[in-house]
Amino acid sequence: MDRRLLLRGVNLLEAPGQPERRADALLEGERLVAVAAEGSAGMAGAPEIDARCCWLAPPLVDPHSVLEDPVGGRAETLDSLRAAAAAGGYATVVLLPWAPSWRDRPERLGLHWPDPMDLRCWGSFSSEGADADLAPHADQLEAGAVGVATGDHLPPLDLLERGLRLAETGDRPLLVAVRDAALAQQGFVRERVEALRAGWPLDPVVSETLPLESLLALATALPLPGLRLMNLSTAEAVERLSRCPSPPPASVSWWHLVADSGRLDPAEEGWRQVPSLGGPQDREALIAALADGRLTAVAVQHQALDAEERLLPLDQRRAGLAGHGLVLPLLWRELVQGRGWTAGQLWQVLCWGPQRFLGLPQRPLEIGGRRWVLFDPAAEASGPSGSQAANRPAQPPDLRGAVVASGFSEPATWRLPGAPSH
Repeated sequence: MDRRLLLRGVNLLEAPGQPERRADALLEGERLVAVAAEGSAGMAGAPEIDARCCWLAPPLVDPHSVLEDPVGGRAETLDSLRAAAAAGGYATVVLLPWAPSWRDRPERLGLHWPDPMDLRCWGSFSSEGADADLAPHADQLEAGAVGVATGDHLPPLDLLERGLRLAETGDRPLLVAVRDAALAQQGFVRERVEALRAGWPLDPVVSETLPLESLLALATALPLPGLRLMNLSTAEAVERLSRCPSPPPASVSWWHLVADSGRLDPAEEGWRQVPSLGGPQDREALIAALADGRLTAVAVQHQALDAEERLLPLDQRRAGLAGHGLVLPLLWRELVQGRGWTAGQLWQVLCWGPQRFLGLPQRPLEIGGRRWVLFDPAAEASGPSGSQAANRPAQPPDLRGAVVASGFSEPATWRLPGAPSH
């Protein structure tokens, strides 16, 4: 795309802490080349789009997701995940080491996307994810890992303490799942009254709160500048974190902000999650903690299943949910339209907060580059997701909002409001 295009009166999100404002923005091909005050005469001459309904902002950042087979995956591949992320406005995705060939060595971390999209990897805390021996942390970080991560449960405390005392990660992030798999007792819905009434296999709250207590006690005994908590999911964990004088940064899965055991139909996708889906009080506590900064980042935690595995009964298939393309419109509806959040608050937890969580610079909207997204809250939400996953949640029929253009998507797929005029 070589033509110039002027977005008139677009709502601009430039950087964390900066107020939202209206402006005119000039595109040349996929690049954002200039931003000027709304109505600027110096920007005239290019075909124009009335963009007053849209938001121009930096792309979203997914701090942790799963891709098991990047090349031959039946559920998802490197290319299909890239398409799915781009459709949802995500230019940065960081992969957990979880895979059949566990990503615990430098040679297994060399996964990349073409610019301007940014695919990164977490290294592994333990060798092969078996929680028996430490993986070579320093070698993984030198190979480009953003940090090291555990599996989906808390490793043995003696191994965790040994890794922390060796301190090979320095101040780089150490991502730890706050979950005790044994205490979960093979339940997969949090033990709340709604789950009791529905007869789901129950996961007690202590499967999250006891490991959290252990982690916070360890953090008190040892300096842990890089400690990160993965996917908090209960009101009790949020309350315990609130009592900590210097709580470590923590993430939350987007699905736990829009679904709970009181509002999800029994036939819908999304019940089988790790950590387990909570009740309404959990969802409310997580949203409140996200709003006041006790939780730092929203993760997609994309974990695709293929069509064959998707047909298995819930208690026989692996946990997981796919859906980069639904995160922004559903959270816009839930938080901005439903609870009065500003667009800047939403971008804080979907973009700048995840960058801080990962230890990356909090990048503003960059002039001259391709790292931008244009979100239209009124646009039809339907569109190609790009994902091959069979376990995407159903899209509500009345859902509105979509990323209608970005600097890292094909211009042929853009759905700009109205038609250019001279």
